[in-house]
Amino acid sequence: MATEIKVPDMGESVTEGTIARWFKAEGEAITADEPLVEIETDKVTVEVPAPSSGVLTEIQANEGADVEVGSVIGAIDESATATAAPASKPAEAKAGKPAAPAPAAAASGDMIDISVPDLGESVTEGTVGRWLKKVGDSFEADEALVEIETDKVTAELPAPSAGTLVEIIADEGVDVEVGAVVGRITTGDAPAASAAPATAPASSSEAAADDLPLAPAVRKLIDDNGLNAADIEATGRDGRITKGDVLRHMENGGTAKPAAPTAPTFVSAGDLPDRPEDERGEERVRMTKLRQTVARRLKEAQNSAAMLTTFNEIDMKAVMDLRARYKDDFEKKHGIKLGFMSMFVKAAVNALKEIPAVNAEIHGDEIVYKNYYDIGIAVGGAQGLVVPVMRDADAKSFSEIESGVADFGKRARDGDLSMKELTGGTFTITNGGIFGSMLSTPILNPPQSGILGMHNIVKRPVVIDDEIVIRPMMYVALSYDHRIVDGREAVTFLVRIKQAIEDPERLLIGV
Repeated sequence: MATEIKVPDMGESVTEGTIARWFKAEGEAITADEPLVEIETDKVTVEVPAPSSGVLTEIQANEGADVEVGSVIGAIDESATATAAPASKPAEAKAGKPAAPAPAAAASGDMIDISVPDLGESVTEGTVGRWLKKVGDSFEADEALVEIETDKVTAELPAPSAGTLVEIIADEGVDVEVGAVVGRITTGDAPAASAAPATAPASSSEAAADDLPLAPAVRKLIDDNGLNAADIEATGRDGRITKGDVLRHMENGGTAKPAAPTAPTFVSAGDLPDRPEDERGEERVRMTKLRQTVARRLKEAQNSAAMLTTFNEIDMKAVMDLRARYKDDFEKKHGIKLGFMSMFVKAAVNALKEIPAVNAEIHGDEIVYKNYYDIGIAVGGAQGLVVPVMRDADAKSFSEIESGVADFGKRARDGDLSMKELTGGTFTITNGGIFGSMLSTPILNPPQSGILGMHNIVKRPVVIDDEIVIRPMMYVALSYDHRIVDGREAVTFLVRIKQAIEDPERLLIGV
């Protein structure tokens, strides 16, 4: 009984792909669900498993061939007997190309798939951000191999054991689902590279393929358009030419890649000619998942909320004096420096208790009031702005808040925050003052209804008791959703913040 091998559905809007590699040759025995063939698209690489056990009796689409979704590319005979595949004529020989190394590595150790792990609740996919190892690199157990970006965090996939990276299936920038195989390692030494064919290559692109790791789809595009791979500027990993590089080369008239820059010649500003439009430089960099999500959510906040911002100013002298008196004792006892963020978190919690609408959110046609205070603290990380959440901030001491903020900042820079820590939150505090911001209008973090913006501290002349004095002043801003927070409530909220910071003893007695 013969079973057809068909190209599976590979995602929305994907109608075709390219046969990248056959894992089995005609005549070889296979078992059900064993990977048979690898199909590349412009978005992802898919392994097609065997639909049944038997013998691969026919390969109808050779490597490099374009195939449509649903088309038949081979056949399996469930009743046939396996025959030894000729060593000199694997399935790839039908296309007249040198054979690729077999995926198995029996002589060099066990082959292990590198799969995308569970990335957190409700997260079904991510993007390959950066490969930390190249094919052929060796590593130790638990050493990071690849970064997977999601809209919340960047996760590093560790090596399950010591070994060598032998294959990268999903390149940087490719979207991958949870459970997808992105690469393979072997627990022994890296397989030796296959010898170059004795005969001359069929085309100039085949010759370039010995030096540049051309994917079958890229090679076909170069051959079909009579291009020379050596003339194409490569932007892919390890000098690899991508399909986008080929298309860009064709759009630019098929010109050769630019020569290496020479030493600059310095001339006076008056002698500089106007640069032609086509010589002005640009650089395009793919947005990370995190950056895409931040952009989308900020725009959603502007589009959906009736956002308004109110301002006030705070005399920071009292709290700065308090900090100066106790910072040494505080650090000696708790092992953490006393900063201003713990003061503002405490002040915000007191104000939220008095003005519960700022701690609420809209859900359909209902207002959900929160009787807990999970405060998001905006921090800058390696991948951009993230907002880890400090749970039950009302129950934490000053030292616990300062320790939590310091820990958030360190792990944000290391990209080590978990998905759970970045979700939820009832109110957010962001401190642009650490970057020198004097005044800003922060954007809501939906579905929250309020965000407090802190700014830098500047000495300014102010009038106190009819006298002009110099005080360290900070502007504060509250952006709020006017649909559920009235102007009176917003102003009162900021006044309570101001009172608590200007008279820190209020924080001790909760007034």
